[in-house]
Amino acid sequence: MATYKKRGQKKSVTQPQQTAQETHSTTAEVFDSLDTGANKAEEFISKYQNFIIGVIGGGALLVLSYLGYQSFVVAPKAQEAISELNQAQYYFDLAVNSTNGDSLYMRALNGGEGKYGFLDIIENYQGTPAAKLATYSAGMAYLNVGDYQNAIAYLDNFDADDVLLNALAKGAIGDAFAQIGQPQEAYEYYQRAFKTNENKFSTPKYLFKAAMIGVELGKTTQALEYFKRIKEEFPTSKEAQLVDVQIGRLEQLQ
Repeated sequence: MATYKKRGQKKSVTQPQQTAQETHSTTAEVFDSLDTGANKAEEFISKYQNFIIGVIGGGALLVLSYLGYQSFVVAPKAQEAISELNQAQYYFDLAVNSTNGDSLYMRALNGGEGKYGFLDIIENYQGTPAAKLATYSAGMAYLNVGDYQNAIAYLDNFDADDVLLNALAKGAIGDAFAQIGQPQEAYEYYQRAFKTNENKFSTPKYLFKAAMIGVELGKTTQALEYFKRIKEEFPTSKEAQLVDVQIGRLEQLQ
């Protein structure tokens, strides 16, 4: 920054020496201050070193405890849950392939032969992958035995990284709402189902269901769009074999 000087002012011959002395003095003070600060820091560390070491050691212990918990508690529990799930899933698969599978679905839900069912796994192994899959399977089992309220409750609680299973869960909720006479909710869940994950299996399936129930709700323009999308984007799907009649019928209505 420039300093304004008055005209006629005499130059001082002693000023530079004073400035140098002041600078030296100031520098010395800074170093003295640093030395003092360092000494205080050393005194602090010396005085509280046990506390500091304890904090550091405590942090390390927490990390090691977490890793140990994951290795010796969580992992074995997850493995145990999978073993239980296999038996429950076995009953579920038998029910799917049976002409009268209600009793098998209930055994899959409640367990049998000393093994847990889906409901037990959900309760006793919360947070494990097996418990998440059991939640989905429990919802599907309830859907198949006609307990639509429980089907909706369990499927709505299902959440997993597998986007296809999420899509199927949303579609199954739509089926349950359709069965209890709530077409608007069914329509919304069918839409959520085909938007969750696009694939050749579930997308045309739920597009078709959304379109059919959309016609029932008077949403004919949207329904026609869904039917045409099936025909154009999924021509090899079984739903594509059914849309021509629906497209012709809706085009006549418009």
